[in-house]
Amino acid sequence: MASFDQKLRTLRLMEILLERTDDTHMLNASELCTILDQEYGISTDRRTIYTEMEILEKFGLDIQQKKGKNPGYYIGARDFELPELKLLVDAVQSSKFITEKKSKELITKLEKLCCRTDAAMLSKYVFIVNRPKTENETVYYNVDYIHTAIYENKEIKFHYAEWTVKKELKLKRDGAFYVVSPWALTWDDENYYLVAYDAATGIIKHYRVDKMQNTEILETDRKGEESFKNFDLAAFAKKTFGMYGGVDAEVTLECKNELAGVIIDRFGHDVWLIPQGEDHFKTRVLVSVSPQFFGWVTGIGSGMKITGPENVKQQYKEYMLDVLQNY
Repeated sequence: MASFDQKLRTLRLMEILLERTDDTHMLNASELCTILDQEYGISTDRRTIYTEMEILEKFGLDIQQKKGKNPGYYIGARDFELPELKLLVDAVQSSKFITEKKSKELITKLEKLCCRTDAAMLSKYVFIVNRPKTENETVYYNVDYIHTAIYENKEIKFHYAEWTVKKELKLKRDGAFYVVSPWALTWDDENYYLVAYDAATGIIKHYRVDKMQNTEILETDRKGEESFKNFDLAAFAKKTFGMYGGVDAEVTLECKNELAGVIIDRFGHDVWLIPQGEDHFKTRVLVSVSPQFFGWVTGIGSGMKITGPENVKQQYKEYMLDVLQNY
């Protein structure tokens, strides 16, 4: 029993040091004894603490000791430094393909990789509410299935959905399954995409992972190896997914109902879609007014047009004249 208590004491000390100390927050031997006794019911003395520190240091923890007027122990180097965790938290909270609920869960787990004071700092700067986020929790399972299929060299099948003007997901192809050979996953344009070979058409296609439903791994081997021999994923992404940059402005768009999914994907599920008769709707969105934005509108086609404000409409006319002159 004494041996078990000793091992538990060592583990609790490691937990305390990892959660509560850094180079500005230290705990001396007496403080560590008090925490062990009051919070975990483990009695010990200062001499034992010194021995435990040697054990933890040999185990691989970067135990640092400050001597002098205010002595204490703290964890030095960690697997993740605070700036690295900030980057990861920013990536999670800004990713549209991660739901708000899962974003909070992942950030809570990331906070456990640093001490409590740093975790509080991470939480202070987390802003998830009102960010465009998917509501499809199956994205995590889809990613797992896709990675497994790629590793096992198998095709997959899935249903693919699109948004309606009523903000409901509707299966495409009348609910028929898509069957493709998965070759890569890429994160671009704030979304997660599957890049796959469609044997039926003989071309490479991409699919939004958060719109895939009922994904299954098939027994059939992947196809399209020749198409991916010299495939450049970065070049494909650059050509396929656009990025915007320019002056922010609220723009009113009038769209055909079948473009509801395009608007929801771009601006989030909370965007207002106001019906205009039976076939159209209007929406007011914040965009970066730039040639890239105008190119996006043009690429959508005649089903979308800018109806306000007047200065943006005029800029779009000038953009189109310039395009025609250089065509």
